Amino acid sequence: MKEPPTLSPEALCDALDGWKGQGFTASDCPVRDVIDHLGDKWSTLLLSLLATGPKRFGALRRAVPDISQRMLTQTLRDLQRDGLIEREVFPTKPPSVEYSLSPLGVSLQGPLNALIAWAMDHHNAIRAARARYDEAEAA
Repeated sequence: MKEPPTLSPEALCDALDGWKGQGFTASDCPVRDVIDHLGDKWSTLLLSLLATGPKRFGALRRAVPDISQRMLTQTLRDLQRDGLIEREVFPTKPPSVEYSLSPLGVSLQGPLNALIAWAMDHHNAIRAARARYDEAEAA
């Protein structure tokens, strides 16, 4: 797998200073604004499912049985609003709806897959670190 580009700490600080100079505050930081939606509980999972091809609402609901219908609807709306997915309504009775990745959503797949792979590779180490921390806090 190709290594994703990295932003050095210095470059990140320079970018943050530049954003402050443009009038951005912590609450409207471009990084926070984008990561906020991508880092929620469901977005990454739904984007990964849609990377395999267009899906109807029911198929997404079956693929993620622990998501409520309300949360699935809201997450799909948020992803559509962010331009990461597209919603197509077909003129059937009743109308059917299909969701797919937009070109912007497709462009996210490389970094997203790298993050997912990293999480899978390091999950056991993170769980072990949490257990050590919790034991130390309990003592």
